[in-house]
Amino acid sequence: MKQVTLYTDGACSGNPGPGGWGAILVCGEHRRELCGGEAATTNNRMELTAVIEGLSALKFSCEVTLVSDSKYVIDAITKGWVYSWKSKGWRKADKSPALNVDLWEKLLPLLERHKMNYQWVKGHAGHPENEACDRMAVAESAKFSK
Repeated sequence: MKQVTLYTDGACSGNPGPGGWGAILVCGEHRRELCGGEAATTNNRMELTAVIEGLSALKFSCEVTLVSDSKYVIDAITKGWVYSWKSKGWRKADKSPALNVDLWEKLLPLLERHKMNYQWVKGHAGHPENEACDRMAVAESAKFSK
């Protein structure tokens, strides 16, 4: 099984506002950068989209280490929150609706397809790939700013 590291980040100018995402896939000597954005979104939606797009770019099952500065994404998966929300009809513990259900529903099957490992990194702290993803995300966000 190929080992891939997926670095991701999302950005939003205002929250909500114009947003962007960046993802970098690294497998051995191979490196692929992906990015995109939306005119009206939130930071969490861009964080999730970066992960979805990165995993969707993989053509077969891999052992993936997801490296993200998003506590929302990493904690929701590793602490099992997203699985609880889903089992409760996309309701959180306080019975309020879970957010970004459409994106979580896209992400969960992708997580099942791969052997996943998770690593949270502090954002804006000098991690080279995280900083590169941030630059891509901010640049994509700027395309939608007036």
